Amino acid sequence: MKRKLEIWTFFTFALLALFLVFLIYPLFGILQQSVIDENGRFTLEQFHKFFTNPYYSSTILNSFSVTIAITLSTLVLGIPFAYFYSFYQLKGAKFLFVVSILCCMSAPFIGAYAWIMLLGRSGVITQGLAKIGINIGSIYGFKGILFVQALKLYPLVFIYMNGAFKNIDNSLIEASTSLGCKGINRFFKIILSLSMPTILAASLLVFMRSFADFGTPLIIGEGFRTFPVEIYKQYIGENGTNHAFAATISVVAILVTALVFLIQKWAGKKFTFSINALHPVEKQRPKGIMGILIYLFTYGLSGIAILPNVYIIYLSFRNCDRSVFKPGYSLINYTQAAKKLLVRSIQNTFLLGFLSLALIILVSIIIAYLVVRRGNFLNNAIDTLSMLPYIIPGSVIGIALAVSFSKPPIVLVGSLWIMVLSLVIRRMPYTIRSATATLVQIPYSIEEAALSLGSSKLKTFTKVTVPMMANGILSGAILSWVAIVTELSSAIILYNNKTITLTMSAYVAISRGNYGIAAAFSAVLTILTTISLIIYLFVSKSEDVKV
Repeated sequence: MKRKLEIWTFFTFALLALFLVFLIYPLFGILQQSVIDENGRFTLEQFHKFFTNPYYSSTILNSFSVTIAITLSTLVLGIPFAYFYSFYQLKGAKFLFVVSILCCMSAPFIGAYAWIMLLGRSGVITQGLAKIGINIGSIYGFKGILFVQALKLYPLVFIYMNGAFKNIDNSLIEASTSLGCKGINRFFKIILSLSMPTILAASLLVFMRSFADFGTPLIIGEGFRTFPVEIYKQYIGENGTNHAFAATISVVAILVTALVFLIQKWAGKKFTFSINALHPVEKQRPKGIMGILIYLFTYGLSGIAILPNVYIIYLSFRNCDRSVFKPGYSLINYTQAAKKLLVRSIQNTFLLGFLSLALIILVSIIIAYLVVRRGNFLNNAIDTLSMLPYIIPGSVIGIALAVSFSKPPIVLVGSLWIMVLSLVIRRMPYTIRSATATLVQIPYSIEEAALSLGSSKLKTFTKVTVPMMANGILSGAILSWVAIVTELSSAIILYNNKTITLTMSAYVAISRGNYGIAAAFSAVLTILTTISLIIYLFVSKSEDVKV
């Protein structure tokens, strides 16, 4: 009886109650709104409208087609990049790694905005090539989304695959070579086969990130309509709103992403095996024509991918009159941004970030401990619930919270706390997975030793266990922090003028055509992200991703 009433049992039921109230209840609210009409009657009218009208149902095909294309493109770019990085001694390897992380962790819509300034109808590169008679075509629509997202997300594949390649035992490669399997044949038959679980995991992450992306299709998609954009337009539209229909599309989005997640899990079980690199692969020096091509590919791809971030910072110092950049440089964009809530946006970004991160760290530590040290049905259920937001688009989470907490008994809409709640729900999985992976590697005998010396269970947890988990907690927390400060898809549903963040200010400026001010907001956000990632690299001292 004493064990059942101990503090960890309290934490189990408290966390379960919190997830039921702040996650399951809002998601149930979306389902209810999609099937209950204004008179309280059950109806499938909204689902019938969605699936029978090609104008709406085509968003499924659009989202799938562009997301699959993005996923395949990132594999084509990221796997060779990781192979060259892992198997060859490249000069400036750390620089390539930092640039790659910065590319994939920056705000998604900033890349779309920057590429429009570079390759749009009036873009610098477009106009320059037009003068010499070269027409590069349109960057808008399917091609633009694919181009921007592939360059942004291929580093995720690279980072994951780098960790997988480091776990390959060199003796396996030597054995394949002795059997006559060399070069390209060895790469496809041996190396990729051994890395298949990681390839599937990276593919799922890219698929979920691109499928749920809101900013890029909205800014550069033009007539190419996707799921998240259609949800937003139905919930907050310029030409009228239909909350029930937005809820219906959200339910479809949840079912689709859940199906993809289950398929990936099923496929992952087909390639379940473990590798222990007793003899790590020895890196070779790139030589000859092959070496030149390797350097051209790695540095060329990194340079193109980081170009939007660099160009945004450059534009922030150019003279600008609303949407027209003029010759000369000054701080006018920053002074204009200061008049457009720059200070408030920075303050809100840090306030929301720190509040959300504090809650994320606290809850993640407790969940990790419950799952690893006190695994049972309820604690495993909590772990599963905590990962649900990983597969649900941010706009769906935003709508779910707005629908559920806009009326008594809990009214949060319009307040700072609904933003915090959204960020905690959306970004907690990063820290939970990192903390859990770290705790698994800590022997329980260390805690037993502290208990045998008279330390209480709670004191052992706070004084012994948590300090040993510090690196994993901090690494996951930095990843959560970067995701928090660049959050757009749920924030655009929930924000107001008092809770506006840097990400939202940049997006609002872009949508209104204030490109100079948008560049200033985006530059500040990019610099903040860069500093956060430098801290992450310093703390983690690792080139693996455990999320």
